[in-house]
Amino acid sequence: MIRVQGLGKRFGTVVAINDVTFDAADRRVTALLGPNGAGKSTTLRILAGVLSADEGAATVNGHDVRIEPDLVRANIGVMPHNSGIYPRLTARENIRYYGRLQGLHGEALERRIESLLEQLDMVPFADRRTKGFSQGQRVKVALARALVHNPAHVILDEPTNGLDVMATRALREIILRLREAGCCVLFSSHIMQEVANLCDDVVIIAGGTVRYSGTVDQLREAAGTQDLETAFVQIAGLEEGEQ
Repeated sequence: MIRVQGLGKRFGTVVAINDVTFDAADRRVTALLGPNGAGKSTTLRILAGVLSADEGAATVNGHDVRIEPDLVRANIGVMPHNSGIYPRLTARENIRYYGRLQGLHGEALERRIESLLEQLDMVPFADRRTKGFSQGQRVKVALARALVHNPAHVILDEPTNGLDVMATRALREIILRLREAGCCVLFSSHIMQEVANLCDDVVIIAGGTVRYSGTVDQLREAAGTQDLETAFVQIAGLEEGEQ
């Protein structure tokens, strides 16, 4: 489980998030929703250990993000919004490098790499340098890196951004398989269709604060509409067209 309690973060005089509190449970897919600048990426970066919170606490599998960062990193796989893969390395080398950072070596690492290459349909381009890869290929490499150590918690920051229909469908199937395997999956998105198709729970952040946390069905009930996009706009306190 990922637990966030009272997180706050400022950049100078700008309050990025304030008193953000929610849980993301195991065996469930939780969407972190909000307009641009709401604080989604800031929250995810704190969970990943990239940023430090000014207030509050966050735990991953009971390990405090601030106090036990190494244990947290061992328990999570993170795919950032910008994949950040190394262009001069092949897809296989990118994955191997991250596996070694996670303490994997030798035959065990190579077997894991081969499994991911097959699972993510990456074999045809596994040994090409990633410079010039399509967006879908880059996302697959970034996802494989995040999963190489078989983490129980997976954080995805807008994972389908720039993907075509088939790549989006493939990623959706991967996320559902992760849930079936018992993972806690937390991802941010602007696409309501993804939320409707994938998610068990939803957290809505607007203006740096949590406006809603609960199941998808409870969100619809709270907003008095079956249309998820309308429910999001209403609960987030947005006017139509401002998302």
